[in-house]
Amino acid sequence: MTEKIKGDLYDYPAYYDLIFGSDWRAEYDFIVGCFERYAKRTVQRVFEPACGTGRLLIKLAEVGYDVSGNDLNANAVKFCNDRLRRKKFPESVVVGNMADFKLKKKVDASFNMINTFRHLNSEADAVAHLKCMAEATNKGGLYLLGLHLIPTQGERLEEESWSARRGNLAVNTFMWSKGIDTKKRAEFLGLTINVYTPTKHIEIEDEMVYRTYSAKQMAALLAKVPEFEIAATHDFAYDLDEPIEITSDTEDVVFVLRKK
Repeated sequence: MTEKIKGDLYDYPAYYDLIFGSDWRAEYDFIVGCFERYAKRTVQRVFEPACGTGRLLIKLAEVGYDVSGNDLNANAVKFCNDRLRRKKFPESVVVGNMADFKLKKKVDASFNMINTFRHLNSEADAVAHLKCMAEATNKGGLYLLGLHLIPTQGERLEEESWSARRGNLAVNTFMWSKGIDTKKRAEFLGLTINVYTPTKHIEIEDEMVYRTYSAKQMAALLAKVPEFEIAATHDFAYDLDEPIEITSDTEDVVFVLRKK
């Protein structure tokens, strides 16, 4: 029998971590490659705003980076800190708002790779976040910001699905766009997560609202934070040797922002 739950995926960190953490290698290699290629300083201290379960932070910690992060969801923060502790690293993730925080010590690089930035539902919050990031970053350091833009020409991705397995736990995920309100700049997303273990099947239904950005709107936003310059732009293929030029049909992009 299937147990159906209407809930928030972020309240189920073990499932979230499996969904987004099983294919970590490409993102990890890209992040470290950006540190080496685009930063104008040695990267040692690394921060992830809205870090969730810290799926990439733990990998960076394991190769010697000094990592930290914040997230609004206390369940995710606990999951992340428990994992850091088990690996003998400091419990360096705190409950915090990505649009209103201040670090005790500036970092050399930060990253936010998979649309989490779009949870900020107003221009004021987006600017506040980028201002916080600029204040938190050492000169010559980086902020890698990944998101989906809304193309003004061509087709856009309306849905995606993926599966992941760890031991006896398997998770199948389906996400689709329910529609876009262009006046409110809001995209409404549906998310269904099917969780399978040897003894149960759980189906979690979730909904999210993402703020929308066209290429022009994103450029206007970044212009409001002159502390950062755009060092490069890439897509979600994460190929360091293939930077992209943003056009009206660009959808997925990672902005490599560098602190002036």
